[in-house]
Amino acid sequence: MDAGDWLAQPFGAEVIEWASIPLRIVLGVIFIDAGLGKFRRGIGGFSGWLESLGVPLPRLAGPGVATTELVGGVLLLAGLLVPWIAIPLAINMIVATYVNKVKEGLPFQGSSDKQGYELDVLLVFACIALILMGAGPASIDSILH
Repeated sequence: MDAGDWLAQPFGAEVIEWASIPLRIVLGVIFIDAGLGKFRRGIGGFSGWLESLGVPLPRLAGPGVATTELVGGVLLLAGLLVPWIAIPLAINMIVATYVNKVKEGLPFQGSSDKQGYELDVLLVFACIALILMGAGPASIDSILH
């Protein structure tokens, strides 16, 4: 291995396929927590909040968002249909970022009393990475392939 290879891939090309595993685990936990939180706090309250933000069909969007996050998080953890579930999760985060942060005029890194949207953007691009990489080994997708 020459210096250029070592700089570009310090652990070797064979470990790259494992990169999606920690990513899908942490995203799975985040989305499960987000979806469960919406159900625990009351889906009616979440739907009402979406209505106050001007989201169309908030009574359908509320349960839809919570279910997408919860089921999507479980599928990410299991490594099942990862590229396909990462698409609606990415779209969910793009819409959430726009409606809840950008539309409200919040700065990227937030302010002293409001959270910014840097985490939201990170979640979008992490989902995009999984769309491109897939589940990787140690997943149901790899067993079915």
